[in-house]
Amino acid sequence: MTDEVRYGEFVAVVHHGHVAELRLDRPKAMNAVSTDMARSLAAATDALAADPDVRAVVLTSTSERAFCVGADLKERNSFTDDDLRRQRPQTRAAYTGVLELPMPAIAAVHGFALGGGFEIALSCDLIVADATAVVGLPEVTVGVIPGGGGTQLLPRRVGAARAAELIFTGRRVEAAEARDLGLVDELVPAGEDRTAALDLAQRIAANSPVGVRSAKRAMRLGHGKDLPAGLDLEDAAWRTTAFSGDRAEGVAAFNEKRKPDWPGV
Repeated sequence: MTDEVRYGEFVAVVHHGHVAELRLDRPKAMNAVSTDMARSLAAATDALAADPDVRAVVLTSTSERAFCVGADLKERNSFTDDDLRRQRPQTRAAYTGVLELPMPAIAAVHGFALGGGFEIALSCDLIVADATAVVGLPEVTVGVIPGGGGTQLLPRRVGAARAAELIFTGRRVEAAEARDLGLVDELVPAGEDRTAALDLAQRIAANSPVGVRSAKRAMRLGHGKDLPAGLDLEDAAWRTTAFSGDRAEGVAAFNEKRKPDWPGV
């Protein structure tokens, strides 16, 4: 573990070599996403996206009880309609910032990941949850809809019918069922979510950053396309890697029976 960089009061980034740990750090409010926190999350993801040394990002929580409980409804209770309209670009930027990270992102989830909190996790490529995790999108129970990407990301993860049931009922799903439904990708014992997610990120970071970023881009852009269009996107991503310094180093390292020293270009 090296330096900690803070983005406002509620978000911090700690670097572990080529892995960046993005910490949601508002434990007294179980990381409820206030306007300030949304602004800080957007700033942190912007900085990570622009950092060529970061090969994977792990989103963690400093709260013992929750990954993130979603929107700060106490703050919103005093909002006028105009206040809510002004806040909207801030919250959209926060969720979009996670979703558009060019390197793989992994959510380390324990306790509650509800509403916008679960949408932050859904915006990641992979979700590692521990046995205490409880996830869900309960927005319809307070008169709105999942507005941080949930109506689009959840169907892509679990299918349209299952997503409809979960969103229309707003029910909470505990860890074992969440794994069985595909809401999370890996289930680990209580208290081990952060360690497991960081270990996974380090395994990813050992690979070619050009290759991994290009694979993520091809998968993201190809989702929903017809097969020929998707294969064209794949071909473009392949060409990015095939003529890169990483490809040359990877082939050389293989033939020299050594670990590659990726140039990242």
